[in-house]
Amino acid sequence: MKTSFKFVCILFAVSLNLRCAAAPDTALALPRSSPEQQGVSSSALLAFVDAADREIEGIHSFMLVRHGHVVAEGWWAPYNPQSPHELYSLSKSFTSTAVGLAVAEGKLSVHDEVLKFFPEHAPAEPSANLKAMRVSDLLRMATGHQDEPVWRAGNLTVKLFLDHPVPHKPGTHFKYNTAATFMLSAIVQKVTGETVLDYLRPRLFEPLGIEHPTWGANAEGITLGGYGLSVRTEDIARFGQLYLQKGQWGGKPLLPGAWVEAATGLQVATGSNPNSDWDQGYGYQFWRCRHGAYRGDGAFGQYCVVVPRLDAVIAITGGLGDMQQVLNLVWDRLLPALGAQPMPADRESQKALERRLAGLELPPAQGRPSSPMASTISGRRFVFAANERKLETIGLEVGTDGQGVTLVTRIGGVERRLACGKNAWTKARHPFGPYPEQPVCVSGAWTADDTYVVKMCAYETPFVATFKLRFSGDQVTFDQAVNVSFGPTKQPQLTGRAER
Repeated sequence: MKTSFKFVCILFAVSLNLRCAAAPDTALALPRSSPEQQGVSSSALLAFVDAADREIEGIHSFMLVRHGHVVAEGWWAPYNPQSPHELYSLSKSFTSTAVGLAVAEGKLSVHDEVLKFFPEHAPAEPSANLKAMRVSDLLRMATGHQDEPVWRAGNLTVKLFLDHPVPHKPGTHFKYNTAATFMLSAIVQKVTGETVLDYLRPRLFEPLGIEHPTWGANAEGITLGGYGLSVRTEDIARFGQLYLQKGQWGGKPLLPGAWVEAATGLQVATGSNPNSDWDQGYGYQFWRCRHGAYRGDGAFGQYCVVVPRLDAVIAITGGLGDMQQVLNLVWDRLLPALGAQPMPADRESQKALERRLAGLELPPAQGRPSSPMASTISGRRFVFAANERKLETIGLEVGTDGQGVTLVTRIGGVERRLACGKNAWTKARHPFGPYPEQPVCVSGAWTADDTYVVKMCAYETPFVATFKLRFSGDQVTFDQAVNVSFGPTKQPQLTGRAER
């Protein structure tokens, strides 16, 4: 097995060098097809979409690829086909791909010891377990850690990882570990002289037609690896299709088939619950699934699901609180819709499906467009005591017809104005939590005479925030919540008083 894999990599590296010397391939969008032509029932797909929209709050996009053809695709507005979506840990599968390509080029081996690459950052007296840790242990999340190294966004470093205790023998203990993926990124950068983002551009992103991928880096310029990549929904589907095709794309090898087999196969056990898709085992930065499938996935519902036995790829983005729920729906409602042979045309169901997919939308703020109180509070500013959110003042400006509401805030000394769509989403740019200025969509409505609610969707991320302003005399209470979060989803209530 080891000899054959090495031989495949040598052959692949030769073909890669020849391909790189030639003119670059022109990548096209995945071909489109009616569902029935690819053996998929339009009526069953419609039932799946209806169930997803009714039962699961927070799906942002969905794409089904069958036999290499897109047969269904939809975005819950304001999410859309052109905008990228943050992938969180689905990024890990792309980092694994970079490792596979570097192995094929002879830059490293999965059997290399991790300390070999970073002697300058090694502890003065590294433990035996740390010395024994190999690239393969990073890939399969079996580094020997009991707990993941403590890190905050952007502060992962090689030294932080190498200084963390390794109480278990590497290879014997599964521990999901974003820092391990960061180390894979650091290793690829060390052996190639390029960040993972730059290394993958000509080898993966450009051949697949993935335009303008963005990927965060730490303060030292190392691509984060375990999270931080943003691409479009179709880009996720293309990536899954590459793996489904054993690394072939357009009749040419982009990735060794032996690497695809190793990366998506069972490398380490993760549990024993037959009903959990997190207990089916782990490969090289890919999860094994029920039904013989495998996937890359990321927090809050970012999925690239590959089902080889049905020749299918499912790409999903979302802002989900329960990630198992959407996989259950895929297995229960979607897989049975995939038949073995082409089906007779069902134009009526197909048109109904197309209409349904075209009309998907996250609900904007629901309520009345105006309130009797609107004229009394319009233009007033309410001042807050110093707080962690740096919210200094807030107010509403209401049109002369009692409608057309603009939210006006001063945060950290900067005044910002947001026109709130009335039963609709209005585009704007605004900071969002820890993010710098983001493209957002905003809607607002009066839910009571004294209460105005604003919804803000940062549609390149999983996050939708809700702000509630309740006015009473000379004061306003301000409540803030977000649909999903790594911490609390609700912030402490703030009280502001009318500016004098």
